[in-house]
Amino acid sequence: MSLHRHNPADLAPPTGFSHAVTATGTRFVFLAGQTALDSDGTVVGETLTEQFTTALANLLTALRHAGGTPADLARVTVYATDVEDYRAHAHELGGIWRRLAGRDYPAMAVIGVVRLWDEQALVELDGFAVLDEPAHA
Repeated sequence: MSLHRHNPADLAPPTGFSHAVTATGTRFVFLAGQTALDSDGTVVGETLTEQFTTALANLLTALRHAGGTPADLARVTVYATDVEDYRAHAHELGGIWRRLAGRDYPAMAVIGVVRLWDEQALVELDGFAVLDEPAHA
C-alpha cells in the first residue's frame, strides 16, 4: 500500500490534515461514523475533547480490526455540532490526534451539523483507508 500526501506550496499550509492524498493498494476499508459510544452503547464524555478522544479511538479500533493502522487512513470527515467549539479546541484536538493516530494526516474536512444520531453526541468521525494485504479470515 502506498499513500502519498500532497500539500502544494501555493495553498495555505495545512494544519492537522493533508490537502490531497493519492492511494494505491488492493483493499479499501470504509469506516462507519463513530461517536463517543462506549461498549454498552452509551455516549461518554461531557466535552468535545472527551468525546473526540473516544470517537477517534472507536474509529481506530474498527480500522485495526479490519487489518489497518492509522497510517493507512486516506480520508476522515469530522462532523461537529459546534464548529466554533471545535475551532476553539483545535490545538488540543490535534494533540489527541497525534497521540492516538500519529502524524500521518489524511485528507480531512470538518462539517458543522445540527445534531447527530445520539442527541448527546457532539462529534462523529468517519473515513476510509487503503490497505495492501489481503483480508484476514
